[in-house]
Amino acid sequence: MSKGTVYALVNQKGGTGKTQSAENIGIGLADEGKKVLLVDMDPQGSLTISLGYPMTDDIPVTITDIMANILQEIPIEPGEGIIHHTEGVDLMPANISLAGMEVSLVNAMGRERILKEYIDSVKHNYDAVLLDCSPSLGMLTINAMTAADKLIIPMQAQYLSAKGLEALLQTVNKVKRQMNPGLKIDGILLTMVDGRTNYSKQISELVRNVYGGKINVYATEIPHSVRAAEISAAGKSIYKHDPKGKVAVAYRQLTKEVLKNAEIARKHSAYEL
Repeated sequence: MSKGTVYALVNQKGGTGKTQSAENIGIGLADEGKKVLLVDMDPQGSLTISLGYPMTDDIPVTITDIMANILQEIPIEPGEGIIHHTEGVDLMPANISLAGMEVSLVNAMGRERILKEYIDSVKHNYDAVLLDCSPSLGMLTINAMTAADKLIIPMQAQYLSAKGLEALLQTVNKVKRQMNPGLKIDGILLTMVDGRTNYSKQISELVRNVYGGKINVYATEIPHSVRAAEISAAGKSIYKHDPKGKVAVAYRQLTKEVLKNAEIARKHSAYEL
């Protein structure tokens, strides 16, 4: 993994497992000895809450304050606002004030690059930075895509999710053309897969057949699990909540896939030099 690789987890559809994946890939990478920063880019503060900080309005510094400082050209102190989590990752939290920031960005100069300016200033301290995006294709998500090197696209193994992928890919191509030519899709991640139903299997096959030739679809699928649904309320990762469960096993496997992709990319770029 190249130092400071930035991943954005994106899908304009809600309920696809973005936050759960950001948290568990991040902590999975930390367990593999990587230094990881998680950035909550959702005004609902889902990632912040699921890491055990439910009173998001009481957090003194959030990503909103950081972006506001950049807009006003106020210097940011090293490590400002970053929370060190007991499971070995760092967190830049968010709360509802981020919704107001999205509105402020509309008239800002270089509005797509505000987050990138912050991420570029801190990513050298980390092996990986993971941005958990809100379920929309608004200005915050565009900021995340502009700041990212790679995208992880979690999607439910359902027909409507597969349909929504087209709109997302159009936005990705637009960002690549206009703001971030180096942006790549690391993979499509099938989540909440119910292995007992043919329907889930059919959607999984459909996604692999339609997109697999052009875009990596991770071999690992995240199974549907009631235990996994409890983790956001528990305020800890799946590895702590249900370490031997099938979801924890899947996220460990997925983490290894992400690392393997990063290693292949690193060798490839070294070869090109």
